[in-house]
Amino acid sequence: MYKIIAKRPLNSSVVEMVIEAPYTARKCAPGQFIILRVNESGERIPLTIAEYDAAAGTVSIIFQVVGYSTRLLAELEAGDAVADFVGPLGQAAHLEKKARILGIGGGVGAAPLYPQIRALFEMGVQTDVILGGRMKELVILEDKFRPITENLYIMTDDGSYGEKGVVTDKFKSLAAGGVHYDEVIAIGPLIMMKFVVLCTRELNIPTMVSLNPIMVDGTGMCGCCRVSIFGKTKFACVDGPDFDGFGVDFDELMRRQTMYKEEEQHICKIGL
Repeated sequence: MYKIIAKRPLNSSVVEMVIEAPYTARKCAPGQFIILRVNESGERIPLTIAEYDAAAGTVSIIFQVVGYSTRLLAELEAGDAVADFVGPLGQAAHLEKKARILGIGGGVGAAPLYPQIRALFEMGVQTDVILGGRMKELVILEDKFRPITENLYIMTDDGSYGEKGVVTDKFKSLAAGGVHYDEVIAIGPLIMMKFVVLCTRELNIPTMVSLNPIMVDGTGMCGCCRVSIFGKTKFACVDGPDFDGFGVDFDELMRRQTMYKEEEQHICKIGL
């Protein structure tokens, strides 16, 4: 069992938990993820590692309550425990020391973006970050990003916070103003990452994205998390989750992401 050390809501549907998992905490690197089960009969849930502390033996996860299992997880409190907590899994993000890098996080995508931007900051890289959400409530981790970024830009669809518009609007305005980036790291909804890549490809700016396809075992054996990268099949759990955005077949991935939507909604309703 893995004890929940702390819990805090980031908004009405997103929760941060700190889990006691010393063996995992010792090996973590930005870009990796874990798989947990809430209880012994629960399903396996892949979640990004948002933060880790090897000395304290803790790993922080941030998740959105969207289905039955994440709802069960959100009902737990500090002092409770989850049955399984396996990781770190996946490949660590390949981070290079470049002059200036832009991070773009959409909604909960800010969580996996944060450890990468923090690592770049510690390497001495100048970083800017654009955080986006439909409304103010859905913009998370602003407090964590501010100390480690040169410029932090907030975009909301409804204009309730920061500037009104989507993250690509801000990127386009920065590029039009002559701001140059050596690389872009974009993490968020698939549709957001797709349009970020369309923008960065025009300017030939290398762009890394983090993919979260349907995932089951996390070891590359089941094949559920297959993605097409430059026309070749890769597995997000062992080859990723970070990939060169220029090679991702986003349309195929978005179709696959909706395959079990009806079943997910049904399970959530009946509580099985």
